[in-house]
Amino acid sequence: MTRHLARFVLVLVAAGLAGPAFADAIDGNWCHQDGRRFAIRGPQIVTPGGKQMEGNYGRHDFSYTAPTPERGAGGVIVMLLLNENTVRLRYGEAADSTAETWMRCAPSISAVSGGRRPS
Repeated sequence: MTRHLARFVLVLVAAGLAGPAFADAIDGNWCHQDGRRFAIRGPQIVTPGGKQMEGNYGRHDFSYTAPTPERGAGGVIVMLLLNENTVRLRYGEAADSTAETWMRCAPSISAVSGGRRPS
């Protein structure tokens, strides 16, 4: 009986020490302060201009060739996940190229409630 109680206490302590799990991947919806948005799902991206295409996916980075007529058309767009909610986007592969900071978009009302109105 004492052994079972000790196991139970150990499980409770371990559960209490466990923190919340956060997604540590670039996948998701990203927003810029000027209203532009893009979405990444594995190698698929919907660009800020709304074009659906494939890119080069890494768990913490993503790159693709910008389509016409979007900004940087024909050039490589490189993104790097800085932290859970921040992506650094560069136009071009050079470290000194123009960089922008994008934030993970807040969930929409329909996503939170499943599209149904609360009763």
